[in-house]
Amino acid sequence: MRILLVDDHPVVRQGIKLIVTDRWHDAVVGEADSAAAGLEQILQDDWDVVVLDISMPGTSGLDLLKTLHQQYPKLPVLVLSMHPASQFARRALGAGALGYLTKDSAPTALVDAILQVRRGNAYTSAATRSALADARDQGVHPHDALSDREYQVLRMIGSGRTVSQIAASLALSVKTVSTYRARVLDKFGMTTNAELMRYAIENGLAEL
Repeated sequence: MRILLVDDHPVVRQGIKLIVTDRWHDAVVGEADSAAAGLEQILQDDWDVVVLDISMPGTSGLDLLKTLHQQYPKLPVLVLSMHPASQFARRALGAGALGYLTKDSAPTALVDAILQVRRGNAYTSAATRSALADARDQGVHPHDALSDREYQVLRMIGSGRTVSQIAASLALSVKTVSTYRARVLDKFGMTTNAELMRYAIENGLAEL
């Protein structure tokens, strides 16, 4: 079993590695702290499964996921995220992930998810299935039409972050973040951050 962990938090990677090697003693576990480093390792070596975080500085996990789906369509990717399934599962699965799991899940769930996606099977927890069902019942929302980066910026504005703070978190320029903000305002027919904050809060999108 060759598993590549792509997550910018060393403590998280170490925890996942311990769970994986406890289950598969001879597992080879690679680590990457960014999407760029993850892609480099994928170009250099063969992996059975990629366990991928979403929120990372610079290129996001969703951006890497789309690249892998195009260039390595047979490489199974399990998204392991801090974000609730209601916020990102549909986007992750739509971008090519075979599974979506939150970081507060039990270690046994992570092991099961890795096994399932390695076999080429889709994996969704009960919470993810419930969130996807709720999303279908609620229909299409304005934020569903946003690009992944626009969606990230909306969520951060919803949490009260400034453009400068968002730029620092995403490793983008202030000008670039301002452009994403302007696009969201235009798509929503809004003019102020206060309106975006209210929308994000009312729809459960504000970043924790």
